[in-house]
Amino acid sequence: MVIGKADLHNHTTASDGTMPPAAVVARAKAAGLAAVAITDHDTMAGVEEALAEGRKLGITVVPGAELSTVADGRDIHVLAYYPDWENELWQERLAGLRATRGTRNEMIVERLTQLGIPVKMQEVEHIAAEQALAGGGKGKGKTIGRPHIAELLIRKGAVSTMAEAFERYLGEGGAAYVNPPRLHPFEAIEWIREAGGTSVIAHPGLYGRDDLVEQLIGKGAQGIEVYHSDHGTEEEQRYAGLARKHGLIITGGSDFHGERQGEVFHGEIGSKTVDVSVLEQLRKNR
Repeated sequence: MVIGKADLHNHTTASDGTMPPAAVVARAKAAGLAAVAITDHDTMAGVEEALAEGRKLGITVVPGAELSTVADGRDIHVLAYYPDWENELWQERLAGLRATRGTRNEMIVERLTQLGIPVKMQEVEHIAAEQALAGGGKGKGKTIGRPHIAELLIRKGAVSTMAEAFERYLGEGGAAYVNPPRLHPFEAIEWIREAGGTSVIAHPGLYGRDDLVEQLIGKGAQGIEVYHSDHGTEEEQRYAGLARKHGLIITGGSDFHGERQGEVFHGEIGSKTVDVSVLEQLRKNR
């Protein structure tokens, strides 16, 4: 039996993280973890590199993705673990999610322009490509998101920090926030099932909608991310109880996005973990 801890929520330059997949795996190894999951937004472009680094360093890499969905006007994220990531239909569906995300990015840029902040989508794309190249990536199948727009706002002098960018402009309630129609989480759960993966409700404490979490469980979600960098003790206890009540898998992860301006987002790798034995549960529930 493998002994150790696993951090099951991490992002790389394949989406909106600042470190390439291999570096994230190396950082997890240095943190003493037995396993690390790569869960980029709407893409699995970083998985192959991560798996290769995992084999090299002797650390288990869990292939995953974090799907962007909307329910009742709220952003809801569903984590997929161990899907058949080379499946053609699965990849087509992820590409569709990235296209919708691209439309959202363009709408945000348009709003920022209307607010008097001179930004262009080409500048956002340049920042994303710059970060991907810094990580050795080629760009195929990668995701551009709000953190890239936030980086541009910092460079333009419109804000001083990532946190300010999201608070003033990009986060829910911000002046440039938009939320176009997207995949419903019920459908995301079905997509993950059809791809042979295990579905887990990501950071439910961020939604403020436990009734919706219950609905997702009713529609077949197989796990809850109980331990997360933005969950307090009360949330951990509440969602652990909910998971046990419904016989669901309890997962956890830091939601590491790398460092920006010397600050780690959302948490450092290994700061939120579960026992590595959870991996077997994730595999069995595929």
